[in-house]
Amino acid sequence: MSAAAKMDAASREQTVRIARLNDLARRAMGVACTAVATAGFRSLPEADQSQVRELIETFDAFTDDNDPYGERDFGAIYQLRDESWTTERPRSQEDERERVFWKLDYYDRSMEFASEDAANPAITRRVLTIMLSDEY
Repeated sequence: MSAAAKMDAASREQTVRIARLNDLARRAMGVACTAVATAGFRSLPEADQSQVRELIETFDAFTDDNDPYGERDFGAIYQLRDESWTTERPRSQEDERERVFWKLDYYDRSMEFASEDAANPAITRRVLTIMLSDEY
């Protein structure tokens, strides 16, 4: 195996590890990651906040547009005109009432700098931020 092929394989394996850790972080918010919410998101009714958090925990609507690197670290949740929440992008802006983004970032254990290796949970702390799209 060439050095380039080994590097590609190692890079793919690192991406797979990061994606798995990110899935765990979303499913165990506040345990496997630090979860924070912006003022705009916290201004939504509690029932809406709860529905959005449930959709984030089970989010699987990853596409090349929202997950170009395969790390499963970003997503959008949409509120429709009927006030229901979904991970499916509405067909038109008229059908959309609100949009919430969630994003995972990777920090060192002291939370001062970016992590040197997001695939290594021994040196990385994940922070999941939930925000209204206009706060991004």
